[in-house]
Amino acid sequence: MSEDNNAKPDNIIAVENLTKRFGDIVAVDSISFSVKKGEIFAFLGPNGAGKSTTIKILITLLKPTSGSGTINGFSFIEDPAAVRKSIGYVPQMISVDGTLTAYENMILMASLYDVPRRERHERVQRILSFLKLEKFSNTMVKNFSGGMVRKLEIGQALVHHPPVLFLDEPTAGLDPIGRQDVWKNLLELRDTFNTAIFFTTHYMEEADEVSDRLAIMNLGKLAVVGTAAELKEKTNKPDANLDEAFIFFTGGGSILERNGFRDISKSRANERNFG
Repeated sequence: MSEDNNAKPDNIIAVENLTKRFGDIVAVDSISFSVKKGEIFAFLGPNGAGKSTTIKILITLLKPTSGSGTINGFSFIEDPAAVRKSIGYVPQMISVDGTLTAYENMILMASLYDVPRRERHERVQRILSFLKLEKFSNTMVKNFSGGMVRKLEIGQALVHHPPVLFLDEPTAGLDPIGRQDVWKNLLELRDTFNTAIFFTTHYMEEADEVSDRLAIMNLGKLAVVGTAAELKEKTNKPDANLDEAFIFFTGGGSILERNGFRDISKSRANERNFG
């Protein structure tokens, strides 16, 4: 599936005919899509659909087999260093050091992103304040709740003021109050800084509530792109919810259904080597 005019100036992400193969396995199969500046874009799909591989390409951890694309006007193939400066990335796994304070974690990340030394303290304090963590600036992160850890990780990803923020399962493992709190901050971030937010989630209710548009991957292909309302309408089922739309467009399909155990083991080994 392809969108027209992916290269429009208001598109912060533009992807054209992106393909990634691992041996005989086609993990991503000629997908095209775009994300607008300041847009909240949910990237959905069953396990093995190609989501993680696509994200690794976008954040320059993998090179595609073919296709092209830009983030903030920079090619993620030809100018990966410029792309890395344009993005923040919050992985699903914990990315903060529990033996450091919140402030120390932030300062460390600011130095890694080459934020000018004279700006680091003020910028870190501003972000901690924005995330309502200023009272815990000098608290060891190992004493943080899950929601506080996730907010600090988001803060780390924002310290260099990127126009695009990638989030992999940002609220996984959090209780409903923690999820609500994290998204409150993310929505404020979008409204304050016009930051585009590209995220994955298995919580369909979350995707339905917060996203401007959604994409659903299935078997390496882009099954559909649109608003939650548009996806529900395409099911031709009155009062369909997003879970039902998800099932409609995926049919429960995944790379696990296309290939046997040996193929999957080989594919995962290849991905580890390339990633």
